[in-house]
Amino acid sequence: MNKEYVPDWDHAVMRDEEPTIASKPLLANGVKQIVTIRLDVDMLEWFKGAGPGYQTRINQVLREHMDAQRAAAAKYDK
Repeated sequence: MNKEYVPDWDHAVMRDEEPTIASKPLLANGVKQIVTIRLDVDMLEWFKGAGPGYQTRINQVLREHMDAQRAAAAKYDK
């Protein structure tokens, strides 16, 4: 590897384009983090089978799960 090359893949990425699924907005600051995640092959193929935007769909499913968990926790915190 070139010693002068500094990879930028571990830095946050600013998103300028509109999300493909308009029902869920991006974070208030519009920042997404590039990560490596291991997924079951069949699940990844299923998401990819729906066409372009599979990463956005995976993010949406994870966000909906997070929101549901937060709502459930808030209900018990009262």
